[in-house]
Amino acid sequence: MTSARTPSAIDRIADEWVDTLAVLAPTLGTYIGRTEAADRFGDLSPAGNEEIAAATRSTLSRLDAAEPVDAIDEVTKTDLSAELRLDLELDEAKWHLRDLNVIASAPQDVRSVFDLMPRATSDDWEIIAKRLGAVPDALRGYTETLREGIAQGVTPARRQVVEVAAQIVRYTADDGFFAAFVADATLDEGQLPASLARTLADNSAAARVAYDELRRFLGDELAPAAGDVDAVGRELYALNSRRFLGATIDLDETYEWGREELARMAAEQTAIANEIVPGASVEEAVAYLESDPARKLIGTDALQRWMQETSDRAVAELGATHFDIPEQIRKLECMIAPTQEGGIYYTGPTDDFSRPGRMWWSVPEGVTEFDTWRELTTVYHEGVPGHHLQIAQAVYNRAELNSWRRLLAGTSGHAEGWALYAERLMQQLGYLDDPADRLGMLDGQRMRAARVVLDIGVHLGKPRLDGTGTWDAEYALDFMRRNVNMSDQFVKFEVNRYLGWPGQAPSYKVGQRIWEQVRDAYQAERGADFDIKEFHKRALDMGGVGLDTLRTALLRRAS
Repeated sequence: MTSARTPSAIDRIADEWVDTLAVLAPTLGTYIGRTEAADRFGDLSPAGNEEIAAATRSTLSRLDAAEPVDAIDEVTKTDLSAELRLDLELDEAKWHLRDLNVIASAPQDVRSVFDLMPRATSDDWEIIAKRLGAVPDALRGYTETLREGIAQGVTPARRQVVEVAAQIVRYTADDGFFAAFVADATLDEGQLPASLARTLADNSAAARVAYDELRRFLGDELAPAAGDVDAVGRELYALNSRRFLGATIDLDETYEWGREELARMAAEQTAIANEIVPGASVEEAVAYLESDPARKLIGTDALQRWMQETSDRAVAELGATHFDIPEQIRKLECMIAPTQEGGIYYTGPTDDFSRPGRMWWSVPEGVTEFDTWRELTTVYHEGVPGHHLQIAQAVYNRAELNSWRRLLAGTSGHAEGWALYAERLMQQLGYLDDPADRLGMLDGQRMRAARVVLDIGVHLGKPRLDGTGTWDAEYALDFMRRNVNMSDQFVKFEVNRYLGWPGQAPSYKVGQRIWEQVRDAYQAERGADFDIKEFHKRALDMGGVGLDTLRTALLRRAS
């Protein structure tokens, strides 16, 4: 690590913004390891939203008045200013009044924060008990926001309302998350004190009641007022695309590029299927692989062990050959998530690395078999050289980066684009030489290309590819079934996710496209002096940034 730079005025503004968010958005604070508000939630009511908006305006004003002292400051000011301005644009568009979806809205955030909280000591469980006790007020505030949306005619699509209500049923069941969470409460050494166990049980029961109240509100009030149309339209879609990319793109050009990329992925898959079984179609090659017991894992315990072994091997080998991986980030924990929603995701380490980076797999109910050929690239995507290397490296780079740059900056397009870039890199490094593993990687890449077409197609109301009308949910589901080899539970969840989270799904493949464009431009500028390892180090040492910022900062530094 390089010697530490002296913090600037812009660093202080960025650090203070992290402090502000740790107080106003405590679940975000938990994610990065801040503990000052770990026993509560933020105010999810309209008043709470306005408090955050006011803090955003104040921080932006201070940032606009500050002068950068070096290139690091220039990146911070450019990127943080862009993020704050976009937050205010989304606020003016009243996005918070309709912010309900199946994967990343308040109902999921309030529940999932408990996955990240320490549980080793009585003090840890005391904090958890207090936060469980705060769930009812948090959900009442959120209900107030959604109710204000009804009054203003700004509501989510009915599909999202219905699906989230179904999720809540699973949360609050007698064998659901909250009941199981406190029933399994133990200390690293010994049992919980009886009084604490009673408090946990009481507060967990209150959280279940609060979630059931939210579910009734969703069914009785919000669903009848919600919209029938899943599409959000071009204006809101463009805002959300910028939110997830940190870049402005031509949506129509990107849609056409997505169609071309999808066709290219399909052709590449067909060629590899012929390597696996001469003359076979992709579907026949997949059926052949799925019947191979040597490529199958039975049960989540076997899945978790295989994930961990694969991840550990990648860290050890790549750390010895292709990347400089500091000791602090060599630990990555592979976890089976305590929910059954179908997502696979990564959570970064805390600032002090007391909680390591973690790869989570939320396995849908009834799914008990997993194919290693299909999932190998997922481990590289979520772990090393994917999300874990990228995000943990930024956390580690304390010498150059302020806390916002290390812990909170960046976009889905930067992170997920890098992870897809990393998948292709692993192919180039020889880790996917088995045609079956390459087919699995291409299955994921094809899915990401399909999502570009589907997401823009649905939300912008594009003509269907078969010319029979415009994109809608039914056509989107059929389209995904024809373009991915996944269980139908996964496919349904994925499509519902895209419909309720506009702009996020394309950020993977579009982000990969921009990463590759930046690398190629960097190589062209450096000529014979280009070193791919040096490019990766410079890029990752910047931490998370918007993709427009990544482009300008890296190419400026290369010149």
